[in-house]
Parts: sequence; C-alpha cells; structure tokens
Amino acid sequence: MSYRINNLKNALHGFFLSVATTVAEPSTILPLIVHHFSSNLILVGLFASLLRGGAIAVQLVAAFYAQSYARVMPLMRIVFLFRFLFWFLIGAAIHFVGERNPTLTLWLIGIGLFGFSFVAGFGGIYFKEIIAKVFTREQRGRTMANRQLWSSVGAIISGGIAGWVLQRFQAPESYAMLFMLSAFLMALGLAAFATIKEPPKERVSRREERFTHFLRNAWGILRSDRRLRIQIGASLLGYSFLLAMPFVILQAKSTIHLSGWLVGSFITVQMIGSVLGNFFLWKRFGARYARMLQSAYTFMATAFVLALFADNAWLYSTIFLLFGIGIDGFRNADMNLVLEIAPEEKRPVYVAIQSTIVSIGLFFSIPGGIILEWWGYQALYLITLGMIALGLYFTRLLQATLPEEE
Repeated sequence: MSYRINNLKNALHGFFLSVATTVAEPSTILPLIVHHFSSNLILVGLFASLLRGGAIAVQLVAAFYAQSYARVMPLMRIVFLFRFLFWFLIGAAIHFVGERNPTLTLWLIGIGLFGFSFVAGFGGIYFKEIIAKVFTREQRGRTMANRQLWSSVGAIISGGIAGWVLQRFQAPESYAMLFMLSAFLMALGLAAFATIKEPPKERVSRREERFTHFLRNAWGILRSDRRLRIQIGASLLGYSFLLAMPFVILQAKSTIHLSGWLVGSFITVQMIGSVLGNFFLWKRFGARYARMLQSAYTFMATAFVLALFADNAWLYSTIFLLFGIGIDGFRNADMNLVLEIAPEEKRPVYVAIQSTIVSIGLFFSIPGGIILEWWGYQALYLITLGMIALGLYFTRLLQATLPEEE
C-alpha cells in the first residue's frame, strides 16, 4: 500500500468534508441559524448536540457486526450516500419551508442533523478500522495531522465563502444556499476516500450469537482494562469545551456588532488556528498522544479565560484562534489513543466502547444552555474551566499508563 496515495485520499476527504460542514460549525453559524428561528438558548444547545450526537445510538451495533468483517469499505460507501442526502435535506428544508413555518423548519433541520450524525455512528467505526489497517502506528499520527491540516484549509476557504454569502443574501435564504451547495462539495471528499483500497483484516473476531452477549463481553472489557477506562475519562472530559463553546458567538452578538463578514472572519481565524496547530505543533508530538491531549486542554482553558473578559472583536478572534488550535489537537489525540491501546482483533469493540461513552460529551451543550439561561455567561465559563481542570488530571493518569510517553 502507498502511504502517499492513501494519505492524499485521506486529506482530500478531510478537506471537502470540512468545506461542507463548516457551514454548520457549532461555534459560529449553527447557533445563529437556530437562533434565527427560535430565541430559546436550550434549543441552541440541543441542535449543537444533534450535529454529532446521533452517533451514540448505533456505534455498539456497528462494532458488533464490524468485528467479524474482513473489509468494511462497502458499508462505508453506503454511509457516505446517506450523509450527503441528510445534509442536502437541511438546506432544502430552509429553502422550501423557512420562515413560513419556523417550527416545521426546525424539526426538519433537527432530523437532518440527527440523521447526518446517526449514520456517522456507523461511519466512525468503519473509518477508524480502515485507518488502522491502511496506515502503520507511526504513519497514523502524521496522516491524521495532515488530514486535519487540509481540513483546516478547507474550513478557511469555507469561512470566506460563508462570510460572502451571509453578507450578500438575507437570512434564512443564505443558510439554505450554504447547505445545498456544500452538500455537493462534500460528495467530492466522500468519493475520494471511497476509492481507498482496503486490505483484508488478518485477525477477525468471531461474532457473538446475540447482541446481548456482545454487550456483556464489552462490559467485561471495560471492567478489566484500566487504561481504557482512564482514556475514556480523559476524552469525555475533553468534550467539556462543548458546554460553553456554542454560546460564545451569541455573547459576541450581544456585545459587539456582528456582521456577516465578521462571522465569516471568526470561522477563518478558527481554522487558521487549526492550520497553525497542525503544521507547527501537533505533528511534532508523534505518537505521544497523552501529551498532545494535555496541550489541547491547555489551549481550550486559555480560550475560556479570555471569554470571561471578551468585549471586542480582537478578543473574540483570539478566542476562536485558540479553539481552532485546541480542538484539532483533541481530535487527533482522542482517535489515536484508543487505537494505541486496542488489540487488533477487538479494535472495533474498543472503538465502539470508547466512542459510545465519550459521545455523551456531545450533549454537554444542552446543560450548557440551561446554565446560561439560569446563571449567565460567567458561571458557564467557570464551570467549563473546572471540568477542563479535571480532564487534565485524567490525562496525567493516562500518561503514566503509557510507558513511551514518560
């Protein structure tokens, strides 16, 4: 297998997927879309969770079947088709229903977001399985950093396009245009990854007769593997940034003049941070994923400290820059850590256990909305910082279980 060719296809997938999904970035545009149709802050948090939270329901089921498959790419291609259709549905709903029936529009957007993330629950298992088979341990860190680098470049381009569309066209038609056009750009990236030649798995697990047996075995793995439990704790608390991140843009909207161009600029700045992090920082960590996770936590903590005092566009730009650096470091470390500790024959099961439990963090923005409604931005940011501090403690425990990181 050619690392160069597969790395290119992985990067193209990340690039076009990022160009597309940046139009629903939970830290910028998506909260504004939901807020356009409803002023309920808890609803803003719910929709931010739906973008990725639907995956929780199916990951264990996907792993139950995937552990006995020598190849999973044929199933991955079906996942890609449904992701495209659900994404296009969101834009179509905004265009054809829109303000004529805001409640129905929100329901259709919610269905689209949930469906998009629901099929991603299958895709996440298959994606990690393919990455683990196609790339060696040393190559995985490099290719995922390259993928995130090009994803960030795609998001920068998308931020500029989004700023132009939002400034030139009135909401909500501008939102509809962003979703429908981006669906076809997404398809280019999905097609690139779908052409990777997946080798057969050499060591295939025999599937349990019943799903309940599989769940019992998964529970047994979780109880017996201390490293897996610690890694799950570190990764779950890593999602604590979602408690407050979707609401930073709404705070900016209430404190400064937020034009379409400025929203696009915030997206661009966040993705510039992602590029800088991947190019100058995350690649240099190699396979030291626990240390990478610690650094990502530190960047996110700094961002929320600044959010406590933000009152101008420059401070908000700095916050989004730090978001961009920290989020990609967290994603890279989170994915590679579970692959690091999982035995080959049980890799889909380990990934599913970790992803299912950690995905609970994708719903942190819902209690975040409740905290914001009751106590305000300062309390929300302080609670988030407390959870990040607890997460740093877990990363120290995790680092001690990985001898190569000492």
